[in-house]
Amino acid sequence: MLRTLRKAEYAELMILFFIQAAAMAIWFVPLGTILDAHGMNAIKPFAFAANAVAAFISPLMFGAMADRHVPPARVLRWLALATGITMAVIATAIKDGWNPWLVLALIQVFSLSYAPMFSISTALVLARLEDAKKEFGPVRALATIGWMCGALLISLLNLDRSAFAGYLGAVFWLLVAGFTFFLPTLEIPKSAEHLSWRERLGLDALTLLKDRDTRVVFITTTLFSIPLCAFYPYAPTHLHDLGFTHTSAWMSLAQVTEIIAMFSLAWLLLNWRLKWIFACGLAIGVLRFALSAVNTKHSLLLGVSLHGASFVLVFITATIYLDQHIDHAWRSRAQALLSLMNGGVGNLIGYLGTGWWFAACVRPGGTQWPLFWGGLAVTLAMVLVYFLTAYREKDSRREQSTR
Repeated sequence: MLRTLRKAEYAELMILFFIQAAAMAIWFVPLGTILDAHGMNAIKPFAFAANAVAAFISPLMFGAMADRHVPPARVLRWLALATGITMAVIATAIKDGWNPWLVLALIQVFSLSYAPMFSISTALVLARLEDAKKEFGPVRALATIGWMCGALLISLLNLDRSAFAGYLGAVFWLLVAGFTFFLPTLEIPKSAEHLSWRERLGLDALTLLKDRDTRVVFITTTLFSIPLCAFYPYAPTHLHDLGFTHTSAWMSLAQVTEIIAMFSLAWLLLNWRLKWIFACGLAIGVLRFALSAVNTKHSLLLGVSLHGASFVLVFITATIYLDQHIDHAWRSRAQALLSLMNGGVGNLIGYLGTGWWFAACVRPGGTQWPLFWGGLAVTLAMVLVYFLTAYREKDSRREQSTR
């Protein structure tokens, strides 16, 4: 695997994903408890939804910039710098007790710079890999490890309920900004003149949906992300109801299988058709919800464990699919559109929809967990049926003609 890249170059890509994912975890893992601890629990749902709202706007716009105007590493640098500064301001606002709605406005501004970064990093990494099928899985696994380390660092420093976690996150984002100086500058097309506003905002990326299989991949991942939004808000509650105490530690079982799946992905991509990798990920997703619906300690833990494998086989395979099937002149916009569909459309519907479904499953005697998870399993099974009937996977690779 390392024969196609110098070891130093390969390490650069891993470090980029690691520190960026660590910065993400430092913000998102303790956010809810920090807001609760400072009397701002009223804005908590909106704070988590802010990134979904931002995903409708900034990924395509900055993705278009990275494709046509400014090298991706430089765009990433500016965004990381803005994110770090904004996070420090948010930490100050929470610590000093500013108006909660002003804090929410700052979080929304933060989300606008945060939302496009991972899709741009992914496009940048894929551009430097000679064989994404073999190499992307192990590199992307470092993002999962980085997320776990960021969350662990917060607990080790006892910052789970402290606004000072925001300052630590700001430091990590500044590290990301500084690290971009070590990344090579990718060439961008020199035909960025006379562009329409639609092209400048990245809305022309919607033409990628004209291809049937590509459209099915986008729709499938979006539909898949909707029931997945129930995992982090409600799986810890279910664990607690069954008598588990350190629920965050038990939830990390998902990251363990995610890492295993990342390192297995290269073999799967070389030996399986993409259709069956997607289908396997969707089927595992159905199984993980069905096991949770059994409502026993062992079945729930097994369901939590399968989450990571399901995530990788659907979302990461979709990322590699776009790299393999979309013209490289569109790489940043393609990944940005995937971010918009999943992080914007899917997550916004998912958080609202699963929240409504959870409320509908609460009875005077407690939550009807078999009904809750069983309903999500049926929903995901319908997504699997849609994918199997709609996705054709042509035998020969055909790049889209979107120029």
